Amino acid sequence: MMTKGKLLGLILLTAVIGGVVSFLLVNILEKKNEAKNPYFKVVEISDMEDDPEVWGKNFPHQYDSYKRTVDQKRTKHGGSEAIPQIPSKADPRSIVSQSRLDDEQLKRMWAGYAFSHDFREERGHAYMLVDQEFTKRQEFSKQPGACINCHASTFVPMMKLGNGDLYKGFHELNKIPYVEARAKVKHPVSCIDCHNPQNMELRVTRPAFMEGIKAFKKTTGVHNYDVNKQATKQEMRTFVCAQCHVEYYFKGPEKTLTFPWDKGLKGDQILSYYRENGHKDWVHAETGAPVLKAQHPEFETFSQGSHARAGVSCTDCHMPYERVGAMKLTNHHVQSPMLNVNKSCQTCHHAPEDELKARVYTIQERHLEMRKKAMDALMQFMDNIKAAQAKKIDKTRIEKALIVQREAQFLIDFIEAENSTGFHAPQESARLIVNAMDKIREGEIILSGR
Repeated sequence: MMTKGKLLGLILLTAVIGGVVSFLLVNILEKKNEAKNPYFKVVEISDMEDDPEVWGKNFPHQYDSYKRTVDQKRTKHGGSEAIPQIPSKADPRSIVSQSRLDDEQLKRMWAGYAFSHDFREERGHAYMLVDQEFTKRQEFSKQPGACINCHASTFVPMMKLGNGDLYKGFHELNKIPYVEARAKVKHPVSCIDCHNPQNMELRVTRPAFMEGIKAFKKTTGVHNYDVNKQATKQEMRTFVCAQCHVEYYFKGPEKTLTFPWDKGLKGDQILSYYRENGHKDWVHAETGAPVLKAQHPEFETFSQGSHARAGVSCTDCHMPYERVGAMKLTNHHVQSPMLNVNKSCQTCHHAPEDELKARVYTIQERHLEMRKKAMDALMQFMDNIKAAQAKKIDKTRIEKALIVQREAQFLIDFIEAENSTGFHAPQESARLIVNAMDKIREGEIILSGR
């Protein structure tokens, strides 16, 4: 028979167990709710709020990582160490990234163009606006408002310029002088440029990409493609980055920002597009060739690689998921995967970090070896063009050689401007280098008169 003491003990034990179970159930329920609702609405965010600090009140974890894009950390073949400089009235920056114009071959390739006056290692998104505003390229040539598209949060300014019509505002922004466009923007790329504030879904806000991807999809048999209605969530995790990390040019006197994808995304397909429309960025100062400047075609190159083929997105590697309590969040500290191998690479590749880095560096070092040979060949070809011009050889042969320089130089610049040092698509990058070398070979034959 149970004594009164034992009965009381049993009652207390039952109460404790019940309390623990209740606590666990409540805790589990709270965690589930936290996972379903990964933020608390502290402030109302409208579709005209471009200040990331305001968004950060509702999304503090994402905002904290977004602010870390001020970091300057170098990988073996990319990124930038902070270089102190004395601020001046012309340039108030106290820290910049190192110049890449110690490479005389780059200066020669871009002779007569703004990039031959100032070209530096890439820095984080936090610097995208200030680095454009105070680059010496601004002193060399008066840039149009179109340049601001990829260096600032432009959704709100475009909406204002267009009186609520995004496309109209886009065209207005393009054609005004850069100084006027700069006065209309306040922030580097911000939350509103990639997210719908009503439901936080990813969205494309840049009309240039909307039109460019529509043109590309048409080459695949998909007509009237609407990226914000037809793209999958995983595709959008690449497309929001591709609003800026692409090849482009300014079309017509209105300087309309245009992505040249009517024939495809590959470097030689883009070159074919330029061949047909006759666009040139400048006349080469040494040879007089009507040349082109390739601009950071990360999306186009990545699209040809094995990661894209496997369904991996830009954000999977450069903004990987992380756990904060029960929440699964995207890290907004956009950086090289080599600085975050555990989250960026080892989620899929179950190999030691040193081995994974070694694989990447091997690809990049082989790419740099090929790139160096192509640049050497281009420099020699330019010398031979100048020698032929001095000898006043047949004008037709000279003109053909200048077109060869234009095309070979663009393909080399395409892989030079792409910021993965060949990693995004090693075989595609090598193919473009080989095609450039083959064009130079043809050019040398033209000059020789054989």
